Amino acid sequence: PGMTSTSNERNDPYDYAGGSIREALVRAAAQAPAQGFGIFDGRGKNLIRRAYPELLTGVQTSAARLAGAGVLPGDRVLVCLPTSWPWIDTWLGAVWLGALPVALAPMGNMAAIESYLRKAEGVVERIGAKLLVADEALRTEAAKHGAKRTAAIVRTPAELEAVTPAARVTPSDARGEALAFLQLTSGSTGLQRAVMISHRAALHNTLALKTAVQNAVGPAHRVRCIVSWLPLYHDMGLIGCVIYSIAHGLDLWLMRPETFLGRPRLWLEMLGAYPHALTPSPNFAYQACVERVDPADLGPTDLSGWLGAMTGAEMIRPETCQAFAEKFAGHGFRPNVWRPCYGLAESTLAVTMDQRGLGVRTAPLPSGSDSGFGLREAVSTGEPILDTTVRIAAPDGSALPEGTIGQVRSKSPSVFSGYYRDPQATAEALQDGWLCTGDLGFLKDGELYITGRTKDLLIVHGHNLMPHELEWLAESVTGGGGTARAAAFSVATGRDGEQAVLVVELDNPDPGALAAMEQEIRSRIGRVLGLPLADVAFVRRGSIPKTTSGKIQRGELRRRYLERKMERLERQP
Repeated sequence: PGMTSTSNERNDPYDYAGGSIREALVRAAAQAPAQGFGIFDGRGKNLIRRAYPELLTGVQTSAARLAGAGVLPGDRVLVCLPTSWPWIDTWLGAVWLGALPVALAPMGNMAAIESYLRKAEGVVERIGAKLLVADEALRTEAAKHGAKRTAAIVRTPAELEAVTPAARVTPSDARGEALAFLQLTSGSTGLQRAVMISHRAALHNTLALKTAVQNAVGPAHRVRCIVSWLPLYHDMGLIGCVIYSIAHGLDLWLMRPETFLGRPRLWLEMLGAYPHALTPSPNFAYQACVERVDPADLGPTDLSGWLGAMTGAEMIRPETCQAFAEKFAGHGFRPNVWRPCYGLAESTLAVTMDQRGLGVRTAPLPSGSDSGFGLREAVSTGEPILDTTVRIAAPDGSALPEGTIGQVRSKSPSVFSGYYRDPQATAEALQDGWLCTGDLGFLKDGELYITGRTKDLLIVHGHNLMPHELEWLAESVTGGGGTARAAAFSVATGRDGEQAVLVVELDNPDPGALAAMEQEIRSRIGRVLGLPLADVAFVRRGSIPKTTSGKIQRGELRRRYLERKMERLERQP
C-alpha cells in the first residue's frame, strides 16, 4: 500500500534533527568561503555576488537593524520585495533574530491592485504581522485603497538601513522542532494559509533532496550550483534554492522572475555559463522556452553540463519535455537530465523525485479505474525522498493497493507543524500522523503518479473529471499552454445540474476565427471526453487569475464568471 524511500545514505556534516538554518549559514561561511550567492539585476546583465562570509555579515547587520526597529523573537515579519539583496538580508536576518519571516509576493499588475491588497490585508491580520518590509509603492497604494493594517506596518529597505542597529543582538538559539518561518500557501483553492515550518523540517528536506539528486546523477557527477529565476516567496525558490544552497555550501545564481518572463533565453544562457547546475522550474517555464527561444540565438551556449532540470509545482506535460529536449538537443541538452518531482508547502517542499536518472516517464492509468479522468497516461514523479513514506488512501483513510487511484498521503520529518492560528485546517490536513495532500494519484513500481487534485474535481453528468483534461485539449487547439492558458470549472445550471465551462486565453485574438476555434474545442472535448460544454469564453492573455507560482485560481475565475466581471472577447457577427 505504501512505499518508503530506499535511499538512506547520510553523508552531510550536520544533524538536521537538532540543527538550525542559522547554524547552517555559519557553517557555510566557515566551510565554503569561496561559494556564495549572485543576484542579477532586472535586465539580467549586472551581477552582485557575495561569498558566504560576506552574506553572513549582511544577515547579522540586518538582524541588528530589525531588532533596532523593535522586532522581537517570535514576531512575524513579512518580506515583500523583488529578488534582491534586501530580500535575502531581511528574511535571513529575521531567522537570525528568532523572528518568523513570511515571504509575500510583491505587488504586481496595477489593474489587480485591489485584489492584491485585499489578500495582503488578510494575511497581515491573520498572522498578526509586526513589520512588512516593502517598497514605498505598496504603502502608498495600501493607504489609497483603505488597507490600513498593511500601510501602518510598512518599512522600506532604505528606512531599515537608517535604523540604528541594536547594540547587542543575541543570535536565536531556536533549532530542531522550533519554528523557523511561515510559508504562505499558493492559494490556488482559496484562502492563503500560513504553513509553519520548523528548522528540522527545512533542513531535512534539503538533505533528502540532495540525496535524491545524487542518486539520479550518479557517483560520477556532483552538483556545484543552483541556477534559478523562481520567486523567493515560493517554496520551490525559497527551500529548493536559498536554503538548499546554504545547507550544502553551493553557489546560487538568481535571476528575477520578470526577467525570465521577458527574456527566457537568459535563463538558458545562465545554465550554460554555470555548469554542474541544478534548476527547479514549473512546466510552463520549459514551455515558454519551447515557444519563445530560438536555438540559433543561444550562440555557443553549452547545456551539456546541466545535471538536473527539476520539473514540478504543476502538472508535468510530457509533450513539453519532449519538445524542449528536441529543440535544445543541438546545445547539449540530454533528456535524462529531467527530474520530475512532486511536493507541496505542507511538506516543506519535496515529497517524491525521480532518483533513477531516466528522465520523464509515463504509465497508463490503472486498468478498470473508472475515474473518468480522461487521461490515458500519467507522468512519474519519482520515488519518495529520504525518510518519506507515501501511501494511496481511500476517502476513509484506509490504504489502497498499488495501481489504484486514490488520495495521496505522506509521512516524513519534512511535514509541517500545522497552519498558523488555524487548528481546524491543521486537523483536516494532519490525520493519524499522515499529511493529507489533497492530490490524487497512484503508485507503480515504487513511484508516484499524480493524476489531479480532489478539490478541483468537476462532477458532470455523474462523471468525475479533472479540469486540466479539458484545459489541455483546449490548448491543443489554440496552441497555448505556455503563457496563454485555459481554465475549466463547473457551474450549476438549474435542472441540468453541474455543467462544464471553459475560459481560454488568446495571445493574438482574431475575432473572425473565434467561432471556428470554439467549434473545434467543443468537438475535440466531445470526442475525447464525451462531454458537452455549457460555455466557451475567450479572453486576452493574462486575464485568468493565477497564484504567485502560476497555478490557475479556478475558484476566483468561477466567481468572476458568475458575477459577469470577466471581459470576454467578442466574435465578429
